[in-house]
Amino acid sequence: MTAPPPAPGEPGRDCPLCPRLRDFRTEWRAAEPSWFNAPVPAFGPVDARLLIVGLVPGLRGANRTGRPFTGDYAGDLLYGTLIDFGFADGPYAARPDDGLTLRDARIVNAVRCVPPQNKPLPVEIRTCRSFLSAAMGEMPRLEAVVTLGKIAHDSTVTALGARPAHVRFTHGGRTRIGAVELFSSYHCSRYNTNTGVLTPDMFRAVFAQVRAYLR
Repeated sequence: MTAPPPAPGEPGRDCPLCPRLRDFRTEWRAAEPSWFNAPVPAFGPVDARLLIVGLVPGLRGANRTGRPFTGDYAGDLLYGTLIDFGFADGPYAARPDDGLTLRDARIVNAVRCVPPQNKPLPVEIRTCRSFLSAAMGEMPRLEAVVTLGKIAHDSTVTALGARPAHVRFTHGGRTRIGAVELFSSYHCSRYNTNTGVLTPDMFRAVFAQVRAYLR
């Protein structure tokens, strides 16, 4: 699958900044040449007031399809919730050409490339933070951020100029950093939902707060 030229602030298809992730991409390009297998770009309008920050692309999800949270269970829960709260329109069919659009919301991952075992290294999180900062910096109307999981939370807090030790991750947490209201949730992964760490009602409660804040 051919990726379009990167937008300003987006990593290119062959981004070399994280050698381990570059090598992993190369392996999967050989194994599955029809997959996206590249840094996954942000999805949604830059003039949105809401940014949702995930962790990494899923190997057979966004790494395959090229759209965040598309093609795996996490997307079923996330996009279903966004539709219910008016942050998305259209059908979600787990493919990038399904016609789904985001309304006043944008989605990006803290680390743009799929890592082995879905576990990015600290150096990779730090390196990719420049792209997270760029994604937030190009959103002139940004008012709220939802972070999905501790890694996304800590990287977003740092990108906003605060210290994670002072803004600790808790599910349902909410705090103000500068001009941005930060909401935190457990990641909507199948593991978290299967183990009861996160229920659909818990997830919906976070977005109910966001919807009430943004009206």
